[in-house]
Amino acid sequence: MSNTFSGNPQIGVVSSFSELVNTHFQGIMNAICWHRNLAGDFKEIVSKLELKDHITEVSPDDLLALNLSEEGNKAREIILNDLQLLTDFGASPVLNLLKKYERDEELGFISTDVYSYHVDRSPIGTDTFLCTYHGAASDIIPNDHVEQKILIPAIREQLRKLHDGPEEEFEDFLKDYFFDLHYQPKPYAEPVNLGVGHLWRIAVDHPAQEALPCVHRAPVENDGEYRLLLIC
Repeated sequence: MSNTFSGNPQIGVVSSFSELVNTHFQGIMNAICWHRNLAGDFKEIVSKLELKDHITEVSPDDLLALNLSEEGNKAREIILNDLQLLTDFGASPVLNLLKKYERDEELGFISTDVYSYHVDRSPIGTDTFLCTYHGAASDIIPNDHVEQKILIPAIREQLRKLHDGPEEEFEDFLKDYFFDLHYQPKPYAEPVNLGVGHLWRIAVDHPAQEALPCVHRAPVENDGEYRLLLIC
């Protein structure tokens, strides 16, 4: 299959939902892409949905209530089918109309919002699925292109001051406040944009996971444009 992700050892490329959920992460491969070129007018759907806050969850009933053109209806059917596939698989997909996420800039020296490169963590065996139907798409980055922020001396020193507690509790403090999930790109880092329309499965940090968790971030939104994002 010829596409922009072929030949990247971090990414496995598949051509069906069945392959997406049944392909195993291995070695440095911690992201799997169901590569698709979707038909339909997703912009029309975005234009007819109502944003109630910075992030609005869109239900299947919300989609079905829209009066759409033939191309808009094609897009709607694709989204509804993706939601059903993931639900039948046992996942809990959410469709979001998104203006922006909350920023975390309170500390100044470290950011822990989704715009920062981070990994997802779960106590149980699970993966993260995501698909951007419209708007800016997320980035992933190879694990050897980043450094854990808590290991950067200047940041670690600031975190010690913030902790202001017994040394033996410091590592627990870093985990309790999710500082250990965030990463800084190295100077030579080469992120990969996930693109629009592809359904991705990325590795999560959990005890049974054999691959490294996939480091990713939310994109800065395009000015004046909402994102339509499926995630679970």
